[in-house]
Amino acid sequence: MKYLTKILPLFLIIALLSFGAVIAQDKPTISVWFDANNPGCSAPLITEGYNSMSETSQVEIVEQPDSWSVTRTAVTGGAGPDVVISPGPSFVFEMAAANLILPLNDYADEHGWSDTFVPWALSLGEVDGTLYSLPNELETLILYYNKTLFEQNGWEPPTTIDELMTLSEQIAAAGILPFAHGNADWRPSNEWFVGEFINHVAGPEAVYEALTGARPWTDEAFVEAIDALNTIQANGWFFGGLELYYTADEPTRMAAFGAGEAAMNIEGTWRFGTINEYFGEAAGNTNEWDWVPVPSSTGDPIFDIGIGSTWSINAASPIPDEAANFLTYLFSPDVQAMLLSECGSAPAPVNMEADAMEGVDPRIARAFELFAESSNAGNYGYTTWTFWPPRSDVYIYEEIERVWDGQITTAEYLEGLNTMFAEELAAGEIPPIPAR
Repeated sequence: MKYLTKILPLFLIIALLSFGAVIAQDKPTISVWFDANNPGCSAPLITEGYNSMSETSQVEIVEQPDSWSVTRTAVTGGAGPDVVISPGPSFVFEMAAANLILPLNDYADEHGWSDTFVPWALSLGEVDGTLYSLPNELETLILYYNKTLFEQNGWEPPTTIDELMTLSEQIAAAGILPFAHGNADWRPSNEWFVGEFINHVAGPEAVYEALTGARPWTDEAFVEAIDALNTIQANGWFFGGLELYYTADEPTRMAAFGAGEAAMNIEGTWRFGTINEYFGEAAGNTNEWDWVPVPSSTGDPIFDIGIGSTWSINAASPIPDEAANFLTYLFSPDVQAMLLSECGSAPAPVNMEADAMEGVDPRIARAFELFAESSNAGNYGYTTWTFWPPRSDVYIYEEIERVWDGQITTAEYLEGLNTMFAEELAAGEIPPIPAR
């Protein structure tokens, strides 16, 4: 700039700077709110990537504490970000019913989203046949285990529920916590275990029948599943008993897992992003981790489909076309592969090329490859936060605590779920269920 002052009058410099400011102001800004409690590394990559390639708009990602609660309140009041992120498909129903988010069918046709996403994925964002959201973070639950600890003790990762029970007894007898579980900082983690046992003991076919109203939740297959889960909790295998389970936060339980004080952890693929903080040099130990599918009654690998978040366009947004352009960029296979490689972020259910996993930890790549193979082959189950209606979902993770502490029986728990689910089924509040 000091060289310009030698050849341009001051008023012309001011005019040029003012013109540049007008151009910047005329470029619409697409607002997106991320959770400040778990920002990850994706926000700057998304922002820099989109803003460097888009000539018509720019995106701004703002971190909000408890972002979903803040977003829901703002959007209900006719404000909020241009792009609305919810915790999962079941939460889209309430926003669609209240006309708080826009139908996306025309944008899907315009931008070719049906070619971008795998065949079953877009149906998860439909309400009464109309598309309202795009699914992000295809996730499943797996059984992580402390590989070093297992090798030292000659333990083999289990494939069946019976093997899991026997192994847990052996681990507890060795003075080690079988599982690094706790819900002090996320009470809904209860539903991870309820959902896994329902799907992996009763089986995905039984779950599908119940979700579509063809089988009651009081069926003996579900009784067996909840009884098995209750046995594990009653034995103190989930971190040493209920009191410790309710007070163990994420850093505490994960530190115990990495140090070999706990042997296993049933958790989602979202854990890939931070698990290395608790193992190896970063944690000051020499332990390694690995994973296997969550055991099932039959021993067959089952991967429960979960969607970590959904992305919609705010009905109050003044720039919906620009928001749709941003969503097209975000859900492109190249961007999803970049976020997986750079941040360990679970990719959306999009069609990715075979070389997309290059540079990814082989353990992580193997998980998503097997998950994709299983889901495409129809060998999948259903996560509660993705496929249960809202009230039933909350019931699942809140009321199971009353089973664990002996206030109600398994039969009473399932009877309550069956009654509530029937009401939501009759009201048409069930998210779309991928057929088997």
